[in-house]
Amino acid sequence: MKKYISEFMEFVEKAIESGALDEEFFNEMRLKIAYFQHERLIHFLVTMLFAILLIMSIIACALGGGIVFLALSALMLALVIPYVMHYYFLENSVQKLYRLYDKARKTYLK
Repeated sequence: MKKYISEFMEFVEKAIESGALDEEFFNEMRLKIAYFQHERLIHFLVTMLFAILLIMSIIACALGGGIVFLALSALMLALVIPYVMHYYFLENSVQKLYRLYDKARKTYLK
C-alpha cells in the first residue's frame, strides 16, 4: 500500500506540474482519495483493536497471569508498533493528497 500511495502522489504532482488536469483526473483523484480514506479507517480500527488487546494483556500480566500473558504482551507490542507506523503513514499521505487536490483545483481553475 505504501508504494501504491507514493506512486499515486508522484503521478498527481507530475500532472499538476505539467498542467494535464481535466475533470476525469479530478474524478479519479476523488475516487482514489476515498479508497485511501477507507484503508485508513480499516487500519485505524485494527490498530485500536490490537492496542486494546495489548492493554488487556498487560493488565492480565500485572494481575499475576504469568509467563503466558507476558509473552502475549510482547507479541501484541510487536504487532502494535508496525500498525501505528503504517497508520501514521496513511494518515499523513491522505492529508497530503487533500492538499494536492486543492493545489490541482487552484491550478485548473486559473
